[in-house]
Amino acid sequence: MLTYKVQLYPSKQQQAKFIEQLDICRKLYNKLLEEYKKAREKGEKITQIKTQSFIVSLKNNSMPELKGVYSKVLQMVNYTLWANIKSLSKLKKNGHEIGHLRFKGKGWYKTINYNQSGFKIDEHKNKITFSKIGTINCRGLNNRVRKNTIKGIILKRTQMGRWFANIQVENTPLALPRTNKSVGIDVGVSSFIVDSDGRRVENPKNIDKQLKKIKVKQRTLARKNKDSKNWLKAKVQLAKLLEQVTNQRKDFLHKISRFYIESYDLICVEDLNIIKLSQKGNKNNKRSRTLHRNILDASWGQFFNYLSYKAENADKEVVKVHPKGTTQECSRCGRIVKKNLSTRIHLCPHCDLELDRDYNASINILKRGTGCASILVENRPLYTISASAIVSGQVFSMNQETPSLR
Repeated sequence: MLTYKVQLYPSKQQQAKFIEQLDICRKLYNKLLEEYKKAREKGEKITQIKTQSFIVSLKNNSMPELKGVYSKVLQMVNYTLWANIKSLSKLKKNGHEIGHLRFKGKGWYKTINYNQSGFKIDEHKNKITFSKIGTINCRGLNNRVRKNTIKGIILKRTQMGRWFANIQVENTPLALPRTNKSVGIDVGVSSFIVDSDGRRVENPKNIDKQLKKIKVKQRTLARKNKDSKNWLKAKVQLAKLLEQVTNQRKDFLHKISRFYIESYDLICVEDLNIIKLSQKGNKNNKRSRTLHRNILDASWGQFFNYLSYKAENADKEVVKVHPKGTTQECSRCGRIVKKNLSTRIHLCPHCDLELDRDYNASINILKRGTGCASILVENRPLYTISASAIVSGQVFSMNQETPSLR
């Protein structure tokens, strides 16, 4: 299953309908949660089917406004509640301390889920019709959305008041040519990627570029009276800035992951514990806080996820290897050469190999992923690619300049 994000342009009347239906769904969620808690307190057994039938009685008695919402949407509210209940139960079984599900306050319910029916897409006019809401203009429909079987649409409202449709479609494999090539990828903070074919991709550090503006917006929001008009205006401005950073990060990750999927059949990466890495160091230390922020901003986990689902869709393979010692191990002779984080050059006293430490690590990752120990290792200058070149679409025009290691 793949999801495509499409922006909607509802009229003022349609926006009012959206907001009204979101609030109805919120009230229904709270009502079903209340029913669930009452049954648990009495020691009675309650199931998803029972809360589903409870919606019908609510519609006919105490909540007639439910008739203004498409029936499948109401069913998905019940599904969401039970999905949350099951998630908490799973966490508890795994030994985590859990609390209780909370009632949704005003503005905390943001999605309307049309599952399998209740919508119709006009392929030629870029319009989507939703039951009980109407026909809405949209932007972003592409051929893959049109050609695939659509399983559902989730409508979502952002903090900025913009509306999006997340269109869920059946996964159709991509017909990409086989390259018979493999690559090892080492991710980092100073350079986002160094791979075993000699590429160094700069880290865009999107959050750092906007950090001063974000701090100013946060201070402005903190000075306003909560829920006042000025507070809401400041909240939207902050949300707009944060959304811009998120979109820039996703755009960069999508483009770079797409390149590697198109260029290689086997991609080897480290199986990193990113949460543990980001928590290392003293939180009161400014350098540790900056490193923590940069690791989270780099979004290595999201990059690996993009690689994985795109590889699966294109019949390629992503292999995760154990990360221990990839930097310390010499890629030529296999001896351990200790170095701290500030040492950026790998210099082996045993075989005299001298090369960039991240490049050395990427070759070790490739060896572990392929199981091939006889990879030719040579000292070469890395080809640096700027993040702006990737974002602008000028992606990796250096394939002929950097021969394969194999």
